[in-house]
Amino acid sequence: MLHFIQRFSHASSKILKYPFTTRLGTSKIDAFSFKTSLQWHIFPLFPRPHIFPSFQACMSKTQCYHMSPCCFKKKQKQTDLPARPPRNITYLLHSPKPALYVTLGGLIPFVAPPLVMVMTKTYIPLLAFTQVAYGASFLSFLGGVRWGFTLPEGSPAKPDYLNLANSIAPLLFSWFAFLISEGLREAIVIVMIGLGIALHVDLFLLPCYPNWFKALRIVITLVALFSLAVTVVLEDIYPEKGPKRPRQVK
Repeated sequence: MLHFIQRFSHASSKILKYPFTTRLGTSKIDAFSFKTSLQWHIFPLFPRPHIFPSFQACMSKTQCYHMSPCCFKKKQKQTDLPARPPRNITYLLHSPKPALYVTLGGLIPFVAPPLVMVMTKTYIPLLAFTQVAYGASFLSFLGGVRWGFTLPEGSPAKPDYLNLANSIAPLLFSWFAFLISEGLREAIVIVMIGLGIALHVDLFLLPCYPNWFKALRIVITLVALFSLAVTVVLEDIYPEKGPKRPRQVK
């Protein structure tokens, strides 16, 4: 028993004398030297490893893992983003000159009534009625444009129920605006709703028009909506003057 304790203390002193530290990035040679040192320093107390074949197989299957810090940053793929197509409003200058000039001239009946009211500082119902009448007529014109766009054989818009029904919708708004024209404020609101819906349908739901025509539609619709809104606001600001209908003029 005393002899066994002496051999154990002798083996422990050797381990302390030759310490084996593991560190990051340890190679297979360091792991092999560590395994060999265990066999020579510890196993003098016990029988040789070849007596226990299972232990030998376990030591032979020992794997060395790479413990160095890894870079987990993914390589960013350099992908060429497709160029964004230009917006519809940028095609305004590419529209045919006659269409551009006629469209800009068609804005005068929208802009003139509120401009005259601001200059005279009075709300004139007759001018507001003329603005409503022109807006309702313009809605009917937009419906006719959609209907006529489906007639040619090579047209991208087919004469199906969807296109023909959407060409009738602006006409219904204009008709209803005339029905309630006794209240000019309500009639103006109906015309504004019809213009907004017609623009949304032509740009997003049935986008078959040329780009320059879409640009003209955006410009004239925004100007018309702004002019109608100004007329509604002026009714509450300036005093009313003049008849509400042309037949009431004396």
